[in-house]
Amino acid sequence: MSAAGSAGRSPSAEEVAAAYRHCETVTHAQAANFFYGIRLLPGERRRAMCAVYAFARRVDDIGDGTLDHEEKLRRLDREARALTVLEPGAGAAIDGAGTIAAPAIAGGDPVMVALADAQRWFPLPVDALGELIEGVSMDVAGVTYESFEDLVVYCRRVAGAIGRLCLAIFGLRGDLDADLGDAEALADDLGVALQLTNILRDVREDARIGRVYLPAEDLRRFGMAAEDLLAGAVAPTLVRFEAERAREWFERGMALAAMLDRRSAACVLAMAGIYRRLLERIDAQPEEAMRRRMSLPRHEKAWVAARGMLPLPLRGRCRGRC
Repeated sequence: MSAAGSAGRSPSAEEVAAAYRHCETVTHAQAANFFYGIRLLPGERRRAMCAVYAFARRVDDIGDGTLDHEEKLRRLDREARALTVLEPGAGAAIDGAGTIAAPAIAGGDPVMVALADAQRWFPLPVDALGELIEGVSMDVAGVTYESFEDLVVYCRRVAGAIGRLCLAIFGLRGDLDADLGDAEALADDLGVALQLTNILRDVREDARIGRVYLPAEDLRRFGMAAEDLLAGAVAPTLVRFEAERAREWFERGMALAAMLDRRSAACVLAMAGIYRRLLERIDAQPEEAMRRRMSLPRHEKAWVAARGMLPLPLRGRCRGRC
């Protein structure tokens, strides 16, 4: 990003394009599962999704990094304050062609430049980005969860919020008389399902850095303590119990796909489908899942993504064969 981009003027078209390329590079390199769905979208939606992902990745990296507790919170606060540029009318200007130009971004930050431009075309809910930061702050604070209801609050912040941001980019099918609030609730549910799968995949890895997401009441129910997680000694019955919960959230959230246009639905089905297959693998091999971080091979992810492009009737007919 040139110095001019940090001098208080709106970024040029070239600077915006470079910002999007940066976000796409981050997404391609780090969104091992999500990129299979994101790449199915038309260009403008794909770029906006990559901008959202790059911001989420940055915030997540702050929470997972090696900085001390206070510095992490300072940086998260700085990210929260940076979001003010996305508020309606913040720094926007009318350019020579009479259209609204992107706001100037201090320092020419490519992620914020891309997000601000995406905000011009899609109604991104800025409060959802703030909720993501609140969720990561819970990680930094070392919050633990007594009940599943407590855990859902965290999941809604770090993943449900992303679901609502994605929905703003997808939009609803024009031929549907659908309520946006209903769609947002489904997007939120799907986000929770994805996060629950993440939690099951990373139980031992999270325990090594002092994070316990599984509800304390569930650990007690299956005769376990938080210390057992570090050794990977998680009861298979507990894993399957939590997997069934995640499956229920998937069942509700996947209804969102029917409310979207074909390519947006394909994106959702690819991203959620990959995580759903991962969940089934964890459920089938709970002991193995606690020994190592499970993932799907690339060819299987590609198969799931390609299947998401099929019309719903064909997708059901070819189950297990295509």
